[in-house]
Amino acid sequence: MKFKFMASFALCYFAWTSSSAQVLKLEDALQRAVAHYDKIKAKEAMVAAAAENTNFQKQQYLPDLTLGAQQSFGTVNMLHGPQYGFGGLGVASSSMPLAEQNWNAAFGSLYFANVNWNLFTFGRLKNEVQLAQQGEKTVKADLAQAIFQHQVKVVAAYLNLLASQQVKLVQTKNKERAHVFLSMTEARAQSGLIPEVDAQLAKAELAHARSMEIKANDKELEFAKQLSVLLDDDFKTYTLDSLYHTQVPAELAHPTMLAAEHPFLLYQQQKVDESTQKEALLKSGKMPSISAFGVVQGRGSGFASNYAQDRGAYTTNYLKGVGLDRSNYLLGFSLSWNISNLFRYETLARSQQFRSKALQADYQSYQKELSTQLHLADAQLKNAYKSLQESKVQVDAATVAFKQHSTLYTQGLTNLVDFTQSLYSLNRAEIEQTIAQNNVWQALLLQAAAHGDINHFVHLN
Repeated sequence: MKFKFMASFALCYFAWTSSSAQVLKLEDALQRAVAHYDKIKAKEAMVAAAAENTNFQKQQYLPDLTLGAQQSFGTVNMLHGPQYGFGGLGVASSSMPLAEQNWNAAFGSLYFANVNWNLFTFGRLKNEVQLAQQGEKTVKADLAQAIFQHQVKVVAAYLNLLASQQVKLVQTKNKERAHVFLSMTEARAQSGLIPEVDAQLAKAELAHARSMEIKANDKELEFAKQLSVLLDDDFKTYTLDSLYHTQVPAELAHPTMLAAEHPFLLYQQQKVDESTQKEALLKSGKMPSISAFGVVQGRGSGFASNYAQDRGAYTTNYLKGVGLDRSNYLLGFSLSWNISNLFRYETLARSQQFRSKALQADYQSYQKELSTQLHLADAQLKNAYKSLQESKVQVDAATVAFKQHSTLYTQGLTNLVDFTQSLYSLNRAEIEQTIAQNNVWQALLLQAAAHGDINHFVHLN
C-alpha cells in the first residue's frame, strides 16, 4: 500500500514538473490568442452576420408571394356613398343597398394568392447587394486588423515578460554575489582583519540585492498577468523561449509587405469603398420602379344572389358559407416613381459624398502616420543594435573590474567602497545588456508593426 502511494505521488510530481516546465513558444502564444480572445470572437460573429445580410439582400431579387385565407361571420348592409378604409381598417361588406337596416348574418370566406415582382429598379437592388458585399468586406478587414493588433500586443507582452524574467535572474545573480561577499566579509571581520562596520555594510548590500530581486519578481508577475489576459488564460508564470534573450538577427531584414497592404490601412480603405457604394445606392433611390403583379382570388358567402330581393335568401350554415363560389384573377404591371425622391436622395447623396471625403482624408492621415512610424522603427532598430554592442563592452569591462576588486579586497589591497562600486557596476551592466538585447527585438517588433507583417517578426528565428 505504501509503495502504491509513493508511486502515485512520484507520477503526479513528474506530471506537474513536466507541465510547469513546458516552454510557451511565441507561435503557440499567437495561435492561442487569436483562437480564444473574446473580442476577436465577437468580430468573427460580426463577419458571419454580414455574410447572412449579403444573402438576405440577394434574396430581394425573388418575387413577393403572399398566401391568405379568411373566414368571417357578419352582416352585409350597404349604402351608396364614398368611403375610404384608412390604414386598412375598412369593412368589405358587399351587397346591393337595402331599404332598411337588418341584422341577418351568415358566414363568408376569402382565399387569395398575390405575387408582386420588382422587375426593374434601375440599379437599386443591385446596389443594395453590392453594399452588403462591401459591408462584409469591411467587417472582414476589421477582423484582420483586430487580429494583427492583438498579435502585436501579445508579442510585446511576451518580450516584456521575457525581459522581466531575465532582469530577475540578473538580480538573483547579484544577490548571490552579495551573499558571498557577506560571508567573506564576516569571516575577515571576526578574525580582526577588517573593521566590523564592513560586515554591516555587506549585510546592507545583501538586503538591497534581495529587495531588487523582489521588485524584479513583482515586474515579472505584472507582465505575466498581462500575457495571461491577452491569451485568455488563467494567471500563471510562463516559461518562455530562450531564443529571444540569447540571439538577435545578424542582419537588418526588412519586411516585404507593401505599406498599402497594412491591415489597418486595408480596413480604412474598405470603409472608404463602403461609403462610396452608399453614394451609388442613394443615387439609385431617385429612380422609379417597374413591377409585375398577379392576384388569384376566390370567395364564398352564405348570402344567396337574390338576397337584395329576398331577405330570407341566406343561411347560417358554416360549411355553405366558407365554400368557394366565385373566383377572379388579375395580372398587370405598375410603374411607381416618387418625384420628391429626386430632391431628397440628391441631398442624401451629397451628404454621403462628404462622408466619403472625410474617410479618404483619414486614410491619407493614417498612411502618413504609418510611413513616419516606419522610419522611426528603422532608426530605433539601428540604435538598438549599437546599444547592444556597447552593453557587451560594458559587461566585459565590469566583469573584469569586479574580479580585480574582489581579489584586491580579499588581499586587503582595496577598500570596501571600491569593491561595492564594482559590484554595483557589474549589476548595472548586466541589466543594461539584458534590456539592450530585448530592445533589439522590441525594435524589430515595431518595424514589423509599422509594415503590417507580424509574420516577418515571428520567422526571424
